[in-house]
Amino acid sequence: MALGSPSPASPALVESRLVQAHGLAALATLLVSVTFGIIIALQLWVPDLGAGTPWLSWGRLRYAHTQGIMLGWLANAFFAFLYHAVPRLTGRPVTSPQLGRWLFALWNIAVMLPGWVLVLAGVSQPLEWAEFPLVVDAVVLVGVVMAVIQFVPPFFTRGLDSLYVSSWYVIGGLVFTALAYPMGNIVPEFVPGAAGAAFSGLWIHDAVGLFVTPMALAIIYYVIPAVTRKPIFSHFLSMLGFWLLFFLYPLNGTHHYVLSVIPMEAQVTAITASALLGVTVIIVVANLLLSLHGSGVLAEDHGLRFVVMATIFYLVVSIQGSLQAFMSVNAFVHFTDWVIGHSHLAMLGFATFAAAGGLAHAWPHIPGARYNPRAMTWAYWLLLGGLTTMVVDLTIAGLVEGQLWQMGAPWTASLEAARPYWIVRTLSAVPIAGGFIAFLVGLTTGPRTDSGAGVAS
Repeated sequence: MALGSPSPASPALVESRLVQAHGLAALATLLVSVTFGIIIALQLWVPDLGAGTPWLSWGRLRYAHTQGIMLGWLANAFFAFLYHAVPRLTGRPVTSPQLGRWLFALWNIAVMLPGWVLVLAGVSQPLEWAEFPLVVDAVVLVGVVMAVIQFVPPFFTRGLDSLYVSSWYVIGGLVFTALAYPMGNIVPEFVPGAAGAAFSGLWIHDAVGLFVTPMALAIIYYVIPAVTRKPIFSHFLSMLGFWLLFFLYPLNGTHHYVLSVIPMEAQVTAITASALLGVTVIIVVANLLLSLHGSGVLAEDHGLRFVVMATIFYLVVSIQGSLQAFMSVNAFVHFTDWVIGHSHLAMLGFATFAAAGGLAHAWPHIPGARYNPRAMTWAYWLLLGGLTTMVVDLTIAGLVEGQLWQMGAPWTASLEAARPYWIVRTLSAVPIAGGFIAFLVGLTTGPRTDSGAGVAS
């Protein structure tokens, strides 16, 4: 059973309104977050933009941008997909529709809105991927626990031997996030110095590796067999990738502090884990791409098109991350725009394309929902073109900056050299924003579905 594609679920088991609500909330918070991102990109080469207006300062907008992408866009998109997928993976409904409504309200009204207001007002934590203040962190933790209660119990009604690969990733991602979130968002506030930085460094990668990556892979492992109607190439390789991911990812966060005061043993452990994680990703991606062999449906299905590109981005960004963990590479690219390109390839490339693929796959199953295939095609190509331009541009900028620093050139020389690349980065936001707007159009216009039964699940 774990090798095949998910079974169709009775429409009565699926909370379609919550799929739609979280999907639209995801896109609304995404567009706000992208707006923040465009402003801070402009401020790199138009530094007086927003001068004299505290809430428009670069640091505050950057916090609102990063938290909005992870907790607004990605979390909402993942929740939307889970409401679609969990009943199909388990043959059971989620725990409670009422709990789902409370989770939706808490996440978007008690987390995102006050979180944005507080960081824009200057109340925040100086921790990467943990910028929302402690009062919001407490609400996020409540929301994550609610998500565990909502989505995890249905998987245990039939026993572990009946779990699909997607099911493993959903369970692992939600449970580990509930454990890791307080470690990275709360503990550093009470642990001083390098020890606190080490906890924060773990969360920087646990946020990506134990929340974003498992949820994205759950979507990919679901959509590929659901659309192709073929099993995953190797269940053994699937489970090997799963256990290696959850074993290695918590170990590699310290590679953000290579050549720092953190004990060298911890740094070497993180570098080793990063290298092994690169091997793990090669295994996972090879397994996923081999699962597509002979399917002949890639160009026909928008959800599949997005998740396949997400898989390719996963390979590229993971190999890049493993390489830049090595001390010699890290010493050259650290603090340069190379790292910014890398992070956008992870969150705007791999994670966002997976989330978009999940929504594109689930949406036509919502009774009465609108779906516009032409707009979805535009969304795919605009996002792909804009993201590629941005990442290539920032990667080259990082190499230029690193070379100048190695030569001992003045800091201002690197700023002048980076300026043209920052302009291109800002311009790349045009197709990216256009792609997201087209995606929203794709989910809100076009013919209505009747019951969703006509679309392969």
